[in-house]
Amino acid sequence: MDGNYIINEDKEYIAGTYARFPVAFKEGKGCRLYDYDGKEYVDFGSGIAVDIFGINDEEWKSAVIEQLNKVQHTSNLFYTEPHARLAKLLCERTGASKVFFGNSGAEANECAIKAARKYGELHHGPNRKEIITLKNSFHGRTLATLAATGQEGFHKYFGPFPAGFVYADATIEGVKSCMNENTCAVMIECIQGESGVNVLDRDFVKAVCELCKQRDIILICDEVQTGNGRTGYLYAYQAFGIQPDIVTTAKGLGGGLPIGACMLFEKCGGVFSYGDHGSTFGGNPVVCAGACSIISRITDELLENVRKKGAYLMEQLKKTEGVEEVSGMGLMIGIKTAKPAMEIAKKCIDKGLLVLTAHSKVRLLPPLTIGKDDIDFALKILSEVISG
Repeated sequence: MDGNYIINEDKEYIAGTYARFPVAFKEGKGCRLYDYDGKEYVDFGSGIAVDIFGINDEEWKSAVIEQLNKVQHTSNLFYTEPHARLAKLLCERTGASKVFFGNSGAEANECAIKAARKYGELHHGPNRKEIITLKNSFHGRTLATLAATGQEGFHKYFGPFPAGFVYADATIEGVKSCMNENTCAVMIECIQGESGVNVLDRDFVKAVCELCKQRDIILICDEVQTGNGRTGYLYAYQAFGIQPDIVTTAKGLGGGLPIGACMLFEKCGGVFSYGDHGSTFGGNPVVCAGACSIISRITDELLENVRKKGAYLMEQLKKTEGVEEVSGMGLMIGIKTAKPAMEIAKKCIDKGLLVLTAHSKVRLLPPLTIGKDDIDFALKILSEVISG
């Protein structure tokens, strides 16, 4: 079997929802991947912020295999040790009261939407259902999370959508203008990843948090991409000096297996009752065992190193000829250039560097453990491609 065979089989049998690059990977280790011809690539995408400790991480793999050798799955009518242990770890690290586990970021956000709406009805009556999200936001691809996404391009073809979402400009005036007696929640990404690694203004985020507190409106922080150390903080909201009522996350939490988590803080900790929500595979013990390995290794030292690496990368990128703008935080970086982002990504792949795009920007999401030599290799390739 070779790479071309796999690509052709994929094109024949897989629904055409992905504009894949013409590369099939066979194996990898750390920040390196190898295709079927043996070509080596340095990975600055991490499976879109998933493989935060790199490919084929031994400690994560051992935790997963150990649990596979015990029980691979039970229904949520019973208890498992990894499920409870992961929830405890997340609550201890964040101050959350309760956690609900699903299988993806979209599912975590669906849970957050339900929790906010139930809280609104319980405390303010049946009309308290409306959720404000921001323009250029992205919250998932289910119908409800698409409805929550503030980008019209994602709405084409798939309506009618669930009602109850309004989109505000990322200003305090914009949010206030959308608020009324029916507003139950404001949902934000502190850094809008999919729309171009746009870092929200710190004063704006703090003002939204204060406004929500004053009006007993639930503040939801979507940390699907920004969470689990990606920004140099365990969760990005911590860098903004705020305390949300609900935090959602996924991607890097599982280390390569599917998981989503909806963390409910004090105000929402007891909002759900039996039967309000559920998931067949949510909290799967194998996935949770792997996630416990991930979270337990996101130490203060690691986070400090992520901040230092990110600062170095951004500093060097800003000096690169042809770079117009660099945005981001930690190891979540967007690069705006005069050239189309997809053109840059394709040329980087040809030279053995895997990068992503986000609208008009090149997006970098390397493993959190990326080394200095690999950072410098990436900078060299990016410089050649962007300025060439």
